[in-house]
Amino acid sequence: MHVVAQIIFIVLLSAAGVGIYLSISRIRKSILLGRDEDRSDNKMARIKNMLLMALGQKKMFKKPLPAILHFFVYAGFLIVNIEMLEIVIDGIFGTHRIFAPYLGSFYPIVINIFEFLALTVIIACAVFLIRRNITHVKRFSGTEMTKWPLLDANLILGMEILLMIAFLKMNAMDQVLQSMGSEHYLPTGTFYISSLLTGFYSSFSENFLIFAERACWWFHIIGVMFFANYVFYNSKHLHIFMAFINTYYAKLTPAGKFTNMPEVTKEVKLMLNLPVEEATADAAPGRFGAKDVKDLTWKNLLDAYSCTECGRCTQQCPANITGKKLSPRKIMMDTRDRLEEVGKNIKQHGADYDDGKSLLGTYISEEEILACTTCNACVEACPVTIDPVSIIMQLRRFKLMEESQAPASWNSMLSNIENNMAPWKFSPADRFNWADKLKG
Repeated sequence: MHVVAQIIFIVLLSAAGVGIYLSISRIRKSILLGRDEDRSDNKMARIKNMLLMALGQKKMFKKPLPAILHFFVYAGFLIVNIEMLEIVIDGIFGTHRIFAPYLGSFYPIVINIFEFLALTVIIACAVFLIRRNITHVKRFSGTEMTKWPLLDANLILGMEILLMIAFLKMNAMDQVLQSMGSEHYLPTGTFYISSLLTGFYSSFSENFLIFAERACWWFHIIGVMFFANYVFYNSKHLHIFMAFINTYYAKLTPAGKFTNMPEVTKEVKLMLNLPVEEATADAAPGRFGAKDVKDLTWKNLLDAYSCTECGRCTQQCPANITGKKLSPRKIMMDTRDRLEEVGKNIKQHGADYDDGKSLLGTYISEEEILACTTCNACVEACPVTIDPVSIIMQLRRFKLMEESQAPASWNSMLSNIENNMAPWKFSPADRFNWADKLKG
């Protein structure tokens, strides 16, 4: 039976590993559909930013209560799953708590830390479920928060609770079996939190406890395998992993600093007889701005996969607050959905397939991108440094520069800037007339 269990475990572990690898490959290919952008500068500053934002969750603590709860869930998820190393070794070689003899008295200390974190995960996830489904925190709602995003969050929270409960029950029954002197269940010391459950299991027979303990063990390991595959395949909780990558490649310059389009810069330099870099002098002009996901940069697409759907960006957006259609969270979710659709089309029909859809128009409307004030409140609010404004600006550039479609007031302003070097309809020679009137 042990050999059969080992074979089953290895098969399941291999299948889970293949599933995760295929999902990561799919996501990587999708992100690389974007235009190239150099984010390889200042590595030490990027590492510092990653440690502060992703590991330290610096921006989360602007809201202390959810930040503390989220920290316990995050730390619990990362640290408790270190125990997976022992479970994997036990599953492959048919051993039981293989690290216990080597760690000695330190082993129960480690497990007790894991149990404390498991308990905090259960409590925090329960609070999050209440906030989402009973108290209905406003930022968790919105037109983009359809049935699937809401269900996805509840599924993940529910799975985390069940996995932690299985972990504690497994340890509780293990301790009872240790006290019975059962074979393979060697003394490992006291696990304080799970020991609170031992009184409930002490009346059961040894055979039943072995069966139940193994059932919890299998549920925990299979649950973690399923959880990992589910997250990588189709869940917003991909940000658990993507947050580290995204914060490392985050923009290091001030949020309000916009980049010039190389195509436009080249043309202006040529008009003014200024030197043009050789790399761009003979380059054919590309599309101005972005219409679809392939026109965006790979970092924009990485942002889309890193979105936590927490709604902090939309909550802070002045356009959204004043009733405009714009929701920065929807911009990121739409970008990710369109990217997934494009990826499937390429896989099924080839790279040149055109489904007649686009990010701008099909997913994101003109009304949304024109409502943005470019204040960067959404960028400041995002816990993982996502930049919705960059996507909005590129979509807006396409609308104005490729399709020459802008509100009449915008066209008037742009015309005035071109002719009068200011947004107002006054000649530069008349610019200081107001000062002369004050003197008079």
